[in-house]
Amino acid sequence: MKYGESTFDILYLLFVIISGCIILKRATNRKEKYMGIAALLLGCGDAFHLVPRVLNYFLDADMTVWLGVGKLITSVTMTIFYLLLYYVWLGHFKEKKDRNLTVAIWGLAVIRIILCLFPQNGWLQNSSDLTWGIIRNIPFVILGAIICYLFFRNRKKDRIFSRMWLYILLSFAFYIPVAVGAGMVPILGMLMLPKTVCYILMVVVFLRDHR
Repeated sequence: MKYGESTFDILYLLFVIISGCIILKRATNRKEKYMGIAALLLGCGDAFHLVPRVLNYFLDADMTVWLGVGKLITSVTMTIFYLLLYYVWLGHFKEKKDRNLTVAIWGLAVIRIILCLFPQNGWLQNSSDLTWGIIRNIPFVILGAIICYLFFRNRKKDRIFSRMWLYILLSFAFYIPVAVGAGMVPILGMLMLPKTVCYILMVVVFLRDHR
């Protein structure tokens, strides 16, 4: 189990980070830069959580703090990822920026990040507090739902991005049980695997659009 999961995690990080670098290097417009930054941020942010997780399998050391802090960093970078995804949607579909929608997107992202910074989350203890797991994820789920709807609304306008809404929907469907209940039911942590696959598929969309 530890070898299979560790190999998957390392390959995922390499794929996403390298993809982000490739997209950024070849970017010719703002939308492509957003895609490159989003992919790179996704990989680098997840590395803070996944690298300690891999090391925890093979090193006889207390990784509690590193695992907890890694979850905090990942929570913040995932939020920024969806914020960037909003601007990718704007640029790709040539949508006119709606001030109220933009304020709502930014507001939810900022609230989510602030909630993640509260000490009650117990990051340094790698805590899985149910109450704060729910509180900090409420604005994040709403943010994800809005981004999902925006891509769903435009799904028939573009072949490459036609399934982006589905990848977003599934990523949250797999993520929510882990974020809320993994502390009580550890087996739910296995859902992080298909959630990660959804992120890989999102980055594949970036790469296909960037060719």
